[in-house]
Amino acid sequence: MLVVEDEVKLAALIRKALQEQGVLADVAITGEDALWMAGSTPYDVLVLDVNLPGIDGFETCRRLRQDGSLAPILMLTARDAVEDRITGLDTGADDYLVKPFDIGELFARVRALARRGPVRRGPVLTLGDLSLDVASRIVRRGDVEIPLSVKELQLLEVFMRHPGAVLSRYDLLEGAWDMGYESRSNVIDVYVRYLREKIDRPFGAESIETVRGAGYRIRAAAS
Repeated sequence: MLVVEDEVKLAALIRKALQEQGVLADVAITGEDALWMAGSTPYDVLVLDVNLPGIDGFETCRRLRQDGSLAPILMLTARDAVEDRITGLDTGADDYLVKPFDIGELFARVRALARRGPVRRGPVLTLGDLSLDVASRIVRRGDVEIPLSVKELQLLEVFMRHPGAVLSRYDLLEGAWDMGYESRSNVIDVYVRYLREKIDRPFGAESIETVRGAGYRIRAAAS
């Protein structure tokens, strides 16, 4: 990940703490540095301070998005006004943390953003002959359109945004359900079965796999 922070001691503290958690972290102290570093390295998450020398964090965030960066961005700032939080989110940030902050909360937010991953380019997600048009909410296997419920669509989208990745039931609950569901619920197993009945079985496919003791994954080729 990339930490963009002009307070050198704070940047070093964050980097050291991240490294102790097994996270590889680079540091930039200006917005200009952040732009060229993000342009040359596919970071999983950016932690971006608002008050930077030169171009500030808001402008840096705007330019990153303008340049096509899809990495989730967590903004850090001493400003706690609602207007500043809105500005940060409107320029392309995904989350906002006000200084001073607890390092544990920073880790939790970074982990959540990393799980979410980059926003994929284009409105159509494709794995083999399986496709999901995110805008129109149309699913097809080859030329055959497959009607799905809203919740089935949401769950399939989570799978298709993470091809080949093993997703725990908690990951899937977090991606497709609200906080009203508990991780002990078997709702994931039920809806995975529904999906298999609709997108796999009629076509002789086995795209959604059970990974014993870990969760589920959709094959990268979705075949």
